[in-house]
Order: sequence, then structure tokens, then C-alpha cells
Amino acid sequence: MQRVVAYVDGYNLYYGLRSKRWKWFYWLNIQAMVQNLLKRHQSLMHTKYFTTVVKQPPDKEKRQSLYLEALQTLNDFQILYGHWLSNPVTCRKCGHTHEAYHEKMTDVNIAVELMSDAFQDPTGDRLVLCSSLA
Repeated sequence: MQRVVAYVDGYNLYYGLRSKRWKWFYWLNIQAMVQNLLKRHQSLMHTKYFTTVVKQPPDKEKRQSLYLEALQTLNDFQILYGHWLSNPVTCRKCGHTHEAYHEKMTDVNIAVELMSDAFQDPTGDRLVLCSSLA
């Protein structure tokens, strides 16, 4: 059996689902999704899920928190976190300034983890990256 380690960009996956209006997949079992992508001679050893915690609004923060808690109950499943970066944005018409937030480090964390595992972790014969929907 070929051993597989999966790397899932949760942030891009969520926004891909959202752009397609596939809300019924928001509570997707990530490991089951990955297992359905594997071939018969492949076995999922570990899943690494990359995301950034939502801070606002409170209802979205709570829903994401519940989803991440559910994911943490899966065996051989790890969540790795990025962070938000705030930038001041000024309205060209009225001059009002507010903070805009941008997700950071998810892509970098995935790349670093993939490279590190490829060179140092003997548990995976195949590394699979799952990101957005095209």
C-alpha cells in the first residue's frame, strides 16, 4: 500500500465552496473527502488542515470554532493555523479610514510543512495537496 499524507487548504476550500454556493458542504468531513480521492492501492496516514481562525462577526467565529472542534475528533488529523493581518483602508470619496483584514501564512505554512515532511517524515510515500475548487 502506498502511504498518503494529505494537506488541505481549508481557507481556499471554504471560499471555493462558497463561490459555488455549496453550503451543504461547509460541514464536510475532510478526511472522508480525501479518502474518496485516493486510489485502491493508497492508504491515508495523516491529514493536515490549514486555516485561520475567524475573529468577526461572532456568529461566524462560533460556527468555525464548532467545525474545528468536530475536525479535531478525527484520528490522525492535525490543524495548523495562520493569522490575520490588518491594513488601514481609506475611502476615496469620504476619507473615512477603517481596518481591512487579510488572511496570512496559510500558504506559507502549507509549503513549509510539505517540504519539511517530504525531506524528514518517512510516513508518506505520496503527499497530496487539496485546495480550492476550479
